[in-house]
Amino acid sequence: MNRGRFLIGAFSGIAVVASTDHLFARALADAPLPGLPGGEDRVLVLLNLQGGNDGLNCIVPHGNAEYYRQRPTLAVPQSDVLAIDRQIGFNPTMRSMKALYDQGRVAVVQGVGYPNPDHSHFRSTEIWQTAAPATYEHTGWLGRYLDDANLPSNNLFNGIALAQVLPEALISNKVDVPAVAQLGGYGLISDRNRYARATYGELVRDNRFPFTSPYLAHIAEVEDDAQRGSEELPQLVAGYKTDAAYPATPLGRSLALAAQIVGSRTGTRVLYVQHGSYDTHVSQKGTQDRLLGELSDATKAFYDDLAAHGNDKRVLMMTFSEFGRRNAENGSNGTDHGEASPLVLLGGGVKGGVYGSYPDLTENDMGNLRFTTDFRSVYATVLERWLGRPSQKILAGAFPTIPVLG
Repeated sequence: MNRGRFLIGAFSGIAVVASTDHLFARALADAPLPGLPGGEDRVLVLLNLQGGNDGLNCIVPHGNAEYYRQRPTLAVPQSDVLAIDRQIGFNPTMRSMKALYDQGRVAVVQGVGYPNPDHSHFRSTEIWQTAAPATYEHTGWLGRYLDDANLPSNNLFNGIALAQVLPEALISNKVDVPAVAQLGGYGLISDRNRYARATYGELVRDNRFPFTSPYLAHIAEVEDDAQRGSEELPQLVAGYKTDAAYPATPLGRSLALAAQIVGSRTGTRVLYVQHGSYDTHVSQKGTQDRLLGELSDATKAFYDDLAAHGNDKRVLMMTFSEFGRRNAENGSNGTDHGEASPLVLLGGGVKGGVYGSYPDLTENDMGNLRFTTDFRSVYATVLERWLGRPSQKILAGAFPTIPVLG
């Protein structure tokens, strides 16, 4: 019973987490979601660039001589940058995303981070996913949104993680969220033991467990939901016809499934997707260029697919990574763990353009970029201006929003 929650199960692509509070009461009001007009039909896709994406070679400060001084071999040549303006531009592998930017569908938020940054993958990832830099929180920021939003309690798919393991961002106190790595493998596989043919529900109802526990009834309830969800989701998305050429990459497959879920009107409000690893300590250029190209092409296919079904304005995507990389290249043609980094928001009601200030490469924190935008301001903007919920309770504080959404 660690930190008020426990793992119910992880069976061939489904992981369900519930809280101890959920053991005794599960009812959620089915009131309509307040907020912006049409807010109840909107979807957020949270895309985790795992490993610490190097922001300097992603949104490149090609107009800054200090960038080229600190990265004599790793810097992107000025002539190759897909310029946004005289100061910054996209990595040359990101042509598809630059095309979306030129259409006014991409917003770049610069210098995103938090006070007293942590350079550990594990702790910094936890901070970004829980929105709690100074404390240890047992729920995720989107898990708290799901708890707060009064979504229909009978919908098994209010949130979905397209991943093997449920990310901390979606852990809640009241709402069970499935982790679906791939549709074909989404289901339950019985343990290969003497209970092999029995589900939890059957074992509890028939009193066939070799022990007693006050939690067994709840385990049976969640297992029943998991079983029902694994049967329902493939049926719900079966009629969807993909209208885009997705790259044959893990991210391409994940976003293709995300488009199916969005287009099938499952009532899903939050989708989590991941891509990586961006942990480029050694020989960064080849790895990051490949990953950024995959990110750019898969994202463009995703929004082409959404647009073909009239869903592109319903879906907002936001990227994040646990940290950026250090300003200077290291001796292994790579970069080490850093601090502030840009993120992008795409689609939906995004007002395309550049927001925030690019951190000063000369006034840095021991070789790391100082943040100029608190990531909780981005979260507050998404919660209030896209998902239609007050952000102060969810984020445990008031943070100014950014005028990036209509």
